Order: sequence, then C-alpha cells, then structure tokens
Amino acid sequence: MVDRADLDRRDYLKLAGGAGAVGAAGCFGLAMLGREDDASTEQLTGEEAETMAQRYAPILYFDENEQWFPTDPRPYESEVDGESVVDGFDALDGYTERFDEAGQPPESTVFYRALSYEDSSLSVVQYWLYSAFDQFSTNFHWHDWEVVHVFVDDETEEPQLFVASAHSRKVPNNEFLDPDSETVPRILTELGSHSSALSVNEIPDRFQRLPTGDTIADITNRALSAVETVSEIPIAYGLPRDEGFRLPFVVPELDGAPIYDHADLPSVGRDSLVSSELTVRSFRELSSPPTALPERETGLVFAAESGDGTATDTTSSDEVDADVSYALTPTTELEHITAFTGPQLSFEFPIPDFAEDRIAGHITTTGVPWEQERYDSPAMDVSEPAHRAELADRYDAIAEPKPSNRVVAAVQQTTSADDAPEDEGVTTQPLSVESLCLLESDPEAVPTFNGVAVLEDVDPGDHRLTVNGPGAAPYSERVPVTDDEGPSLGGVDGAIGLTAKADAVKLRVDADGTDADLTDLAVEDDFGGRLYDAPLEGPDAVYVDRRGAYTTEVRDRDGELGAFRVNPNADAAGSDVTIDRPDTGKASLASFVADVATETAASVRNAAESDEVEFEDDGDSDDTDDDQETTRGRPTDQEPGGTEGSGVRGLVRALEAIAAAAERAAANAAEGQQGRADEELGRATTGLERVSARLEESRSDLPEPVVTAVERRREQASRRTEQAMDAGR
Repeated sequence: MVDRADLDRRDYLKLAGGAGAVGAAGCFGLAMLGREDDASTEQLTGEEAETMAQRYAPILYFDENEQWFPTDPRPYESEVDGESVVDGFDALDGYTERFDEAGQPPESTVFYRALSYEDSSLSVVQYWLYSAFDQFSTNFHWHDWEVVHVFVDDETEEPQLFVASAHSRKVPNNEFLDPDSETVPRILTELGSHSSALSVNEIPDRFQRLPTGDTIADITNRALSAVETVSEIPIAYGLPRDEGFRLPFVVPELDGAPIYDHADLPSVGRDSLVSSELTVRSFRELSSPPTALPERETGLVFAAESGDGTATDTTSSDEVDADVSYALTPTTELEHITAFTGPQLSFEFPIPDFAEDRIAGHITTTGVPWEQERYDSPAMDVSEPAHRAELADRYDAIAEPKPSNRVVAAVQQTTSADDAPEDEGVTTQPLSVESLCLLESDPEAVPTFNGVAVLEDVDPGDHRLTVNGPGAAPYSERVPVTDDEGPSLGGVDGAIGLTAKADAVKLRVDADGTDADLTDLAVEDDFGGRLYDAPLEGPDAVYVDRRGAYTTEVRDRDGELGAFRVNPNADAAGSDVTIDRPDTGKASLASFVADVATETAASVRNAAESDEVEFEDDGDSDDTDDDQETTRGRPTDQEPGGTEGSGVRGLVRALEAIAAAAERAAANAAEGQQGRADEELGRATTGLERVSARLEESRSDLPEPVVTAVERRREQASRRTEQAMDAGR
C-alpha cells in the first residue's frame, strides 16, 4: 500500500486511475455490491452513535427557492390495516400547513445511523434526510429520501470518504476522498430534487467541479474519458444551476390538473411550489430552450443542534451562521413505518416515432430506507471505482469494485453554421440548459451535468435511449449495451445534438415494400458532420434542424449502403420529410450523387446570379476528350469529359455533367447493367476531379460559404461514387 502521507491528492488520483486516466477502471460503473461482497456491519447505538453523528453532522445549504426542507415524517403517520404509513397527501398538505403557520420550516430533522464493519477499523455514519415532496422537473414524486455517508477510520478518527447521494442509483454520486481531518460534509442541496453536492472549499455555498490554481475541487471523482469533447469533466452530479447550466421546473399534475388544484391538498397553493420564474407548465409548450432562468442563490442554511441547542460547526470554535438548527435523531425511531404511499405521479417523454410522436409514461417510487441494501451496506453507494478500490486496499471489509455497464452521451444543441450558405448547414454548440435522459428499461429520468449524461449499471442488451430538453424536439435511438470493456456511447461517438422545436423537422424512413433488410440509419450534415447513427428496426424517425442539408444513409444486413439527399427548406418548404422505400446498392448511391451534384450546381448558379457574375465561356477547351461521345441525346459539352469552359460557368456545367452521368449510372444499375453503370460512375469520378480545378478558378467570384459548401459536397459525392462502384448490386 502506498503511504498517503507522501502523496498529495492529485498524485493519488493519478495513481488510482484519476483525472484524465483511461485505465481498465474506466469501464466500471456503479459498483452494485451486496453484503455477500463486503463484510457485514453492526449497528452502533447509544452515546457512541450519537457522538459520532454529532461529530460529522453535515451543514446544509439550500437554494433560495427551496420549498421542501428536511423534516420529520412522523407527524403525518396514519394507521392502515394495522400498519403505520405516511401518505403523500397527508405529508405534503400537512407540511405546507405547518410551514405557513410557523413561518419557518417545521420539525427540522436529520436522521442518523452509525455502523461498524465487522472485524475492521472502518465505520460509517449515515445521515438520512426526508422531504415531503420532490419537484425536480418532470421527475417529481411524493416523499424524498437522500443520504450522506461519512466513512471513518476508528483508530485515527479521521474521515476517509464523503459520499453524497445524487439523483438516482443510476448516476454517479458526489464523493470526496480523504477530506481534512477536521472537516464535516457541507452539502449543497439541489433545488426541488434535494440531490446532494459537496463543498469542501473556502466558499462554502458554491460547488466547484474542477480545481483552479491552489483551490482543490469539491469532488475527487475521476474525469470522463469516453467522450473526447468532455474528457476533462469529472463524473459526478453537481448543481446544474450552480455551474452555469439550468433546467426549468415543471408543474406537477395529478388527474389532469395542477397538483395545487387537488381537493385533497387544501393547504397547497401555487406559491407552495418552486417559483414561477423557474417553472413551466410542460416542456412541450416551449418552442426553444429558455434563456432567462435565474442562477442559483443560497437561501436557508441548516446546522445540527449542539448540546446547548445552538448550531455549531465542529470545524472551528466559531458558531455557524446558520438560519435553522436541525435535530439529530436516530433512524431507529422511524423503523416502525412500513411504507410511504401516494398515487404515482407520471412524467412523460415524447419519443420520435415513424407516424407520430408517441409518449412514454414512467413513474418513480419511494421506498423506506430500512428496506434498502445500502441501509446495512453503505459501501454500495460508493460509485467511483477508484474510491472503492482505495477503501478495499485500506480495509479488508470492502470488496474490490466490479465492472458494470455504462451508457454515456454529451448532449448539445444544433444551430445554423456560420460558414454555411443560409439554411444549408448546421453545427452544434453547448446547451444553455440541461436536458433529461431516459432508458425505457428504467423508470427514472437522469439529468445531464454540464451537458453530459451518464447512466450506470445498465443490463446488457439493446436499450432505447431518449433525450428530452426544454424547448427541444425529442431524440431517441437504440443503444446496444454489452459486457465488453468500455462504455456504450449514445449519439455519434458519444455526442447527441438536440434541435429546438421551432427549427425541427421530422425525417421519417419507411422501408416497407423494399427488398432490403435495413439494420442501420445515419444522418449527416454538410457542415455539422454525422449527427445520428444508430440501429434501425422497421420504420423510424429522427428530428433534424430545418436549416441543414443532409445525407441520409441506410445500411442493410448484407452491408450494402443506400444514400438519400434531404434538404428540408429546399425540398419541402421546411415541412417533415419521408424517405419511402430506401433501397441500398449501386442505383441508390448513384442517384444520390446525381441529386447532390444537381443541388450544388443550382446553389452555385443562384449565388453567381445574386452577385451578378456573368456566365461567359472563355473558349477553354483543355478538358475535351478525344474519344467523347454523345449518350442518350445529351450534347458532348455536358459530359464529364466534355468542353465546359472555365470559371463559374465551367463549374456549373461540370456539376451538371456529373449529375447526368450519375443518373445514367442509376438507370443502368436498376436494369441490371452493372458494367455500364460503373462506366458512367467512372465518368462521374473524372468530373468530380475536374470540379476542384473549376472551383479554384471560381473562388473569387463566389461567396466563401458557397465555396466551402461545394468543397464538402464534392467530397461527399466522391465518397458515395466510390461506394457505388464497390457495391455488389
């Protein structure tokens, strides 16, 4: 074992596969380790447990818009069939009524449980926080339990690891290895969801994901290595509103009406929910992502009561400047409660389907903590493999991390490309708001952090990943997940582009009636590159930005390709587009080359006419082939090897000649004349080589975006021509 006294934190992280490392641990997800893997624990009681709980009691910082603070659920108990339960209506309405009457959070309480691992010097104190309601965007539910774990060495009495629970068991928690010996957890509670981020720095109410200068980061989770664009971001869920990213909240509904209108919630009004400044009735009402959401500001600060009833910070001799003192209460006083009940509140995710957007409804549930495995086996919540590996190195009671499957995606927003002709190219940029991701096999939505979604412990098999963002059209794809080393990436190389609803066009693909057994669908823009690439099963649909110019590619089970040109603004006035019977093979690819060459010729001609460039033939005949011939009545000067002239006119005529050759190749291929089709494709290849020279001659007469578009489309056409010549049919 390495002596930690000789290492600073950054050295340790490098040793353990830390920030930026791409070791074998990179494929580990949430280590779902049961009690049979770790040693058993024994509950500590009485003064020993109370002293330990008081020593590490967290300080809690809440958003100024928070409505549901940690409280005691016992006042809302009722008896059902001889058992004690806490009903959601009773808890939410009763809590709201008590809050209004007192003018301050009622029964402020944090419940604790102290455990010791058998035959080990490792102990853990858990802090369980109960809230009457969760209003995190569309993932709301009655009741909410969050937990903070402090792992402590019994011999040195030094904290080893802080673990603060994030949004669900499917996402990495916020963790800090080897905090200073006198530090207690400072918890930044996320608005509405009560997810916990850590703060160990000099600014107690701010979350810092990355170190700056001499200031360390508030987490020691390793950086994400799977996606290049976000490779420096540590994998942990912080506070989106504290990092410059935001996510609007949604008004919860029950039986088709806002929850504050329900007859069984007389004390709950609109002002009982998250502020209207941060709230929308639904994501579907937004046509674009919101831009004016307020940033996070600290509101109430909670600290544990000391022996004299005041809130104290055990890290110093000074009293904490806390607004509220909470009572520390052992969880054993709650264990008689058998259930937290209430009708399940669904949240809806639009999914782009072939015919219409369909809605997938999912629900979340809240159980009692004392029935969860982590209640007796807290190391199950150590989601960072390097942290678990280090604990296992120090204490035999902790098992080594096990690999599990992970799905990773970086979510961005498509927008018009500055270097493209108007409405003929898109690019991607960082989102101004966070989005929500969902595997249809799992009932809980996972928010992004800094635009990144990480879903842990995913079962092997095909999963449908759906991404919804406020004001964005939905994105959905099938993601194969295997037990092979490395995460499964959503989108293209881990990047997903969402499109604002106002700019979205649905691109449908219907293979009904074709002979091809299609397996994959891809969409790429001339400027934005490949934006979608996923397995295809039957008819499917994907949203694209109407301002783009796209190549839609399909692949069949034999590996044959088909390509189709889609330009929403030019083709259908910005309306939805359907590709019917998308065949693969030589004819499909040749037709694409003809389409893209025709489109490019028209773009050049329109740009030249707009700039009043004259189409003069300078008599240049250097491009005349001695053996040119007329085919199907077309004049020789429109053949790829014919006399074209130079400048803009030569460029346009060269493109038109390529289109003519590609059309003939497609017709020959459709008739089974593969040899003649390849001859025409050869002419198209020659013409594409000539386009480069003609483009250089025309560069000064054309707008730079048009020149760039021609270059990129020529590359696309060349690639597809080569694929057509290699096609087996």
